[in-house]
Amino acid sequence: MTRLRDIEFGPPSGQHAFDFSAGRSTGPQPGPVRLAVIDSDTAFVQVLGKRLEGLSWQFRMLSAPPPPEELVAMRLNALLVDPVLLGPRAWDFLERVCEALPGLGLVVCTGQSTVAQRVRGLRLGADDWITKPIHPEEVIARVEAVVRRRKRAEAPTEAKSFTSGELEIRADQFQAFVAGRSIDLTRREFELLNLLATSAGQVLQREDVYGRVWGYAMAHGDRSVDVFVRKLRHKLERMSPDWRYIHTHFGIGYRFEPERTDGIEPDTVPSHAAEDGARVYARS
Repeated sequence: MTRLRDIEFGPPSGQHAFDFSAGRSTGPQPGPVRLAVIDSDTAFVQVLGKRLEGLSWQFRMLSAPPPPEELVAMRLNALLVDPVLLGPRAWDFLERVCEALPGLGLVVCTGQSTVAQRVRGLRLGADDWITKPIHPEEVIARVEAVVRRRKRAEAPTEAKSFTSGELEIRADQFQAFVAGRSIDLTRREFELLNLLATSAGQVLQREDVYGRVWGYAMAHGDRSVDVFVRKLRHKLERMSPDWRYIHTHFGIGYRFEPERTDGIEPDTVPSHAAEDGARVYARS
């Protein structure tokens, strides 16, 4: 069987190719989009590459997946990929890349697929799923839209870390901690936690959560928000069992409000007030 070879295109005017061995660009700072395309469809890649040459993007065309660390070294903010090329562990591969590049926009571009495959891919972390045949201009527009959403989502990460209950959220690191121990969160789980925590006290409707975390309108009957909240709750309760953070408002959505499971906030009730309360209770 013929071995797949990388499909190379020259960089746009004023742009430079990536130096994989050094993990950096060989020339000036890159433009607004740093894109890698993993696809073996020669005709599709050639047409798309010609369109990209006219943009101020840095891009690399690959007809076979490189090791995840090579993609990470490129410091991408967008990845267009046909998961068929990644084999049966495609989503494990992509999860490794996305965890190392929290701001990466992931766009799946493949042939015919089932509804179940598309839903699973979007729930596992894909920001968009597009089906061939498709015009290259639409591909470019969808990648641009994903990058814009990612940039908007990253805007709050400039804020300093904050603590709520036992939970410390460091948005600039896409991590959360309890007593210095990192909670094992996927990128999507962290985005969900950060959204809820920065809206503490507010009831966020499921549709609003979906739009702000997943980046597009929620389909009728989609339970992705509920599934991810359940996973997030489990991880928070395992690391911080004395606190409850996420509250359900049935038929509406969720509210983030740290509460001790015994209902008593530490160091919030003065000792004399507690004593007075005890005397009242004793008299009653």
